[in-house]
Amino acid sequence: MEIRLLRYFLTVVREESITKAAEVLHITQPTLSRQMAQMEEEMGVRLFDRGTRKIVLTNEGFLLRRRAEEILELVDKTERELAQQEEAVEGIVSVGCGDLAAVQKLPELFRSFHERYPAVTFDLYTATADHVKDRMDRGLTDIGLLLEPVNMEKYDYIRLNQREQWVVAMRPDSPLAKLGHITPQDLKGLPLILPRRLNVRSELAHWFGDDYQHLHVLFISNLPSSSSIMVHHRLAYALIAEGSISFWDPRKITYRPLSPALTATSVLAWKRQKPFGLATEKFIEFTRNALCEEREKEE
Repeated sequence: MEIRLLRYFLTVVREESITKAAEVLHITQPTLSRQMAQMEEEMGVRLFDRGTRKIVLTNEGFLLRRRAEEILELVDKTERELAQQEEAVEGIVSVGCGDLAAVQKLPELFRSFHERYPAVTFDLYTATADHVKDRMDRGLTDIGLLLEPVNMEKYDYIRLNQREQWVVAMRPDSPLAKLGHITPQDLKGLPLILPRRLNVRSELAHWFGDDYQHLHVLFISNLPSSSSIMVHHRLAYALIAEGSISFWDPRKITYRPLSPALTATSVLAWKRQKPFGLATEKFIEFTRNALCEEREKEE
């Protein structure tokens, strides 16, 4: 039985209502109801009498309440004792990432982890997924935030819910800026900047269809930042993942989504069966738990 579920159970008991307990726990009422029902099913006993206006414990429920309080008291004591030693965790966690919207999930992970382990620092490296993967294979980078499609055969990973949207970057005074979205026909004959990654270009080729063979490709570029400079100087239009483009100066660069929409997912990955330093092992465990809790709250 998970410690988390015991905490959920005791919150329901204290609030005498699954709805109120869900509010306290910051999860949805259906999610909490499902968790409690699964608990009862796994134990083979009924914990609550649900026929009254408020939650009432059965005899089995009273027993679990007493044991859960004892278990959690011991868990909390152990965590306090371990926390006194966790300040000794130190080192550098190396994270590689592309210029992706999903990068915005990292700051809160870094902040919360650093509060728990203040001696740990981070090495951030920005590159394409292929380059980051190569560094992971050579042991230069521990964890990668990678834009799919990417071969994950040798990696453990967490796929993020956030989707990356492909857009066309342009100057605000460009004729295409008057459109709400960009179709393959709109880009016919125009100078373009395409991404360097072959897997991603295959996705774009499918989006363009037969027109792909006749594109006027002026540049191949690995990162949106260098593409944006070419765009600003009127050399070409750039097809890029939206990423951090929303932070750019809208007076110099704007963008429009593709139609039909083209999106992609991203993964947070690390090499399977690779020995990491203690700081990195702790960060992977911390990230797994944090993203798992986030998904439960979204259900």
